[in-house]
Parts: sequence; structure tokens; C-alpha cells
Amino acid sequence: MIQFEKFFDRKNSFLLIAGPCAIEDENIAYEIANKIYEITEKLKINFVFKGSFKKANRSRIDSFTGIGDEKALKILSKIGKEFSIPTTTDIHEVKDASLAANYVDILQIPAFLARQTDLIVAAAKTSKIVNIKKGQFMNASSMKFAVEKVKNSGNNKIMVTERGNTFGYQDLVVDFRGIPKMKEFSPVILDVTHSLQQPNQSEGVTGGNPELIETIAKAGIAAGVDGLFIETHPSPSNAKSDGKNMLDLNKLENLLINLLKIKSAIS
Repeated sequence: MIQFEKFFDRKNSFLLIAGPCAIEDENIAYEIANKIYEITEKLKINFVFKGSFKKANRSRIDSFTGIGDEKALKILSKIGKEFSIPTTTDIHEVKDASLAANYVDILQIPAFLARQTDLIVAAAKTSKIVNIKKGQFMNASSMKFAVEKVKNSGNNKIMVTERGNTFGYQDLVVDFRGIPKMKEFSPVILDVTHSLQQPNQSEGVTGGNPELIETIAKAGIAAGVDGLFIETHPSPSNAKSDGKNMLDLNKLENLLINLLKIKSAIS
């Protein structure tokens, strides 16, 4: 596993956190992990595999939530060991922290829960790396208090993730002025695909603008983010969660090549 201090050590590169929105089954998870691993090894990009072991925040009661907590976590653990890469998943309740910490390297705090002190402290006390997504309702400066919750719990392995702010009822906007502000107290990841969600659709299923993935990613690299968070799938239209804003896996390599050019130009 790459140590936290080495996540951002590759010159002219960035950290990539990528994978499916949710662990749907072992075969699809392995297909995605293998493809991203091959690409990132070739391009010399540090890679963390991401997959939600359960989806607790759903609009509709009949939405896909997971294949079983431990079943999904064991898949994440196997992928991490087979490819010798860090893995991450999001947690939603205090009890999830100790459970997920047995299987993954990074505990992700969802944006809607970025102010939940008990959850953040529970994640910090596992001694795992903690990644807190900035709430859609929070400004960049307020994230320093979330970071302090982790540090005051004895854990300095922390990063924060920008994923857009809600302006209006059905859209998100990334305020790139927040990137340098948050970099004052933490490494900053840009969640490209969730920033392009269109929540609260009338049918109860989140929409998205995946055609703007490259635009947001390029702007993020130019603004100086330390890493990118991209959900990807070999068939987004058939994904069981967040398919409308995910990147087609076949488009990932060309996107990363273009982003590395920008990173090299500004380094």
C-alpha cells in the first residue's frame, strides 16, 4: 500500500481515486480495477480504488443499496491485496468505521455527513486515512473545522474533497476559489463526477452531465488540486448507482493523458 505521505509525490502527476459508485459484483469490480490499474501504471499515476460497500443515501426506497456489507468489503480487500493498491469506501454510521477499517485503507465521509462529529471522530480513531467530502451546503473555509476534528482525535492522515455546492434545486456548481483556500489546511481532491450530478430529479433518480467531465477535471488540475475522484464503469447506462454522471471506462485513459499535459505545463 502507498503510504499517505507518498500519495502526492509523483512529479507532474496527481492522485487518482477511481472506481464504480457501488460494488455491484466481484466480476465488474475486478474488471474496473484491472483496467484502471493498467492505465495508471503506464502513466505513472498513484491510484486508489474506490467502491461504496453500501449506498445509504438514496432518493427512493427501491434504489440499489448494495450486495451485503461484508461481501462488498471483502471484494474491496481482495482487490487491494491483488493489485497492491490502497482502497477506499464511504461510511455513514459510527459503527461502519470499525467495520470498514478492517478491509480498506481510506474511510470516506460523504458530503451530506461532513458535519457529523461522532462519525468523523470514529473514522479518525481507526487510524486509517480519512477523506472528508465538503458538504454541498458548506463553504471552503468551514472545512477546516472538519479537519480539526480528525487532527484533535490524534490522526493527521486527512484530505478533503470538493464536490460542488448546491445553487438552486437541481444543480451543483464548483467554486474553484475554494481550492487554494482548502489547500491551506489539507490536500484537496476534486470529485469530478459527483460535481456534475443533477440531484432531486422528478423521477427520484439523480441525473448528471457526464459530457462535462473533462472540462471540470481540466479546470481542477489548472486550479492546483492534489488529486481527482472519478467514478467510472464499463457501461454507465447499466450501472446500478449514479450511472448518469459516471465516466465510461473506455474514455479514462485519454482523459488522464490530457490532464497530465496540463499538470506538466503548470508544474
